[in-house]
Amino acid sequence: MRTLLKNLFINNWPRKCLSIILAIIIWFVVNKSLTTTKTISNVPVRIENLPPGKTVEGIQSNGNLGRRVNLTLTGNKNILDDLNPNDIYVVFDASGREGEWIETITRKNIHSDTLEVNISQGISRISQQNFIVKLTKLVTEKVRIIITQPIGESPKGYQFIDIWPYQLYITVSGPEDVVKKLKTRGLKLTFNLNDITKTQLDDLRATSTQEYSDVISFFIPNNWKQISLPLLSSTPIEINDPDAKYLRVDFLRYELLKLETPVPVSLYFPPNKTNSISPSKITLVPNKIVENRNGIKMVTLPLYAKGVSALFLDMVRDMLEILIIVTKSDDGKLKWSTEFVNSRALEDRYVRLLTSDVSDEELRDLQPQVRDEILRNRFRNYMNRFQLYKNETEKFEISPQLKGHSVYIHAD
Repeated sequence: MRTLLKNLFINNWPRKCLSIILAIIIWFVVNKSLTTTKTISNVPVRIENLPPGKTVEGIQSNGNLGRRVNLTLTGNKNILDDLNPNDIYVVFDASGREGEWIETITRKNIHSDTLEVNISQGISRISQQNFIVKLTKLVTEKVRIIITQPIGESPKGYQFIDIWPYQLYITVSGPEDVVKKLKTRGLKLTFNLNDITKTQLDDLRATSTQEYSDVISFFIPNNWKQISLPLLSSTPIEINDPDAKYLRVDFLRYELLKLETPVPVSLYFPPNKTNSISPSKITLVPNKIVENRNGIKMVTLPLYAKGVSALFLDMVRDMLEILIIVTKSDDGKLKWSTEFVNSRALEDRYVRLLTSDVSDEELRDLQPQVRDEILRNRFRNYMNRFQLYKNETEKFEISPQLKGHSVYIHAD
């Protein structure tokens, strides 16, 4: 056994060492000389050293162009085998360039931030590919964003009331043609109510310290205040309007509110119809729905309201009436509506009351004109949403009818 080991490792050891060294050298040479051809798709293209005030259409915030290229590379097999689009990018130098020119992609245009080897040395040939680069004017503009009505459903037990502000602006920089088109067309931003949970609104309601609170305001998180502009950025751009901090969605606790007071009923005669009817002769006939109380016709049935806050209802309950529109028709059927008496004074009172609530920090921090606009829009929104109900599910509906000189009201 010792003789065998001696023959293997000791006898003629200089020759054996030389053989091993030569074998290693040959392996390295052969390994380095192995070549292959590989096509890599969707390789990013980057423009560097742009002249001041210039840009390239499609360039994004990271310097890459929206356009990508497919590269067919020939070179060292070890390097190319593991190469993917995330490892390399194409770079064009715009130094001293003007207008439009054609670039041919060569080895010197291939770069990598992740590979430790010199990628250009591992590539022997690139299939010829031309790339058109066109410089254009770099401009900065404010683009209007319309905040549209949200999609989705409000959390259970809550009703969507309003969203404010209705519009914002975003300041963007980019190629002149792209930015001008954005400014002309404008942008839209739509939120999804499904992204807001009942727990979030319950917590806001529980922690409110406002004496006259009548809505729950969900302030939009900063990570929602973004808009996607693929021609300018590979990632969504944050809305940089200072008013974006006020962006909020207002909800109302969805509940049935008892009216607790009778509702007057009156007849309205359109002036252009008085030639065909005689207003002085037409009267509203009392019945089980309409009572005559001290000469005033009133609906005395227990009524309820939905779609408004308790604060709003407290303010308008004594300034509410049902209006019957009296006109001639073949079947005698008349139209009716619910109206608010002296609505402007009611609106002013509502605004004064809520602006006096110093615990509402969000309202207090707003400019008076902006705060006034929010509250007036909210009040008008309530008036538009106001609906009378007989119970939780049944709306209050009537069928007025003109018979001769008498108006009769029947319940639907």
